[in-house]
Amino acid sequence: MSGPVAARVYVTYFVVLRRLRESEGTSVLIADLVGFTPLAERLPPEELVGLLDRTFARFDEVVARHDAEKVKTIGDAYLVVAGVPDPCEDHVAVLADVALALMAETAALARETGFRLELRAGIHTGPVLAGVIGTTKPAYDVWGDTVNTAARMESHGEPGRVQVTAAVVARLVGRFECIPRGTIDVKGKGALETWWLGERLGAPPT
Repeated sequence: MSGPVAARVYVTYFVVLRRLRESEGTSVLIADLVGFTPLAERLPPEELVGLLDRTFARFDEVVARHDAEKVKTIGDAYLVVAGVPDPCEDHVAVLADVALALMAETAALARETGFRLELRAGIHTGPVLAGVIGTTKPAYDVWGDTVNTAARMESHGEPGRVQVTAAVVARLVGRFECIPRGTIDVKGKGALETWWLGERLGAPPT
């Protein structure tokens, strides 16, 4: 958990964060390291964990530079949100910038280490349920269909690319290149029209 979230856990845990909060203005990014499983089969455990730690530390630095919040890692997957716990008006563009920066960091790590590392990512925007659960090791998390759809965008994507939904594209028109992929069959969702996220068109706002 980041500083702001951790502070809320310890200062107002029983007053505020035990109550789940539904947020409409939220975007979710899920990224997965492609090629990590084959590495796990041939690298010593210490080297493997060190590589994962180094990678996610670089990812954490990217997230910290933007108005986003790292929620958790699950194995070699990385989940980031914007819009919760603190409101963010431009949450979709924030995560688009984060996704492109994570892609660049992964490519840099691949060059530095000599390992074949690629990132596959997906973004969706919509309402989520967010809050802290548990008492022994309280953890901030997010739930809902928006999270599930972001996960499908990642899992049905391609290495080295960020797949996004129509809801994301609607918020990025004129600011980011969005390349139509077409309609794909998504487990649990049926046919969805999706796009690949391209480069930002112009400099980000300061």
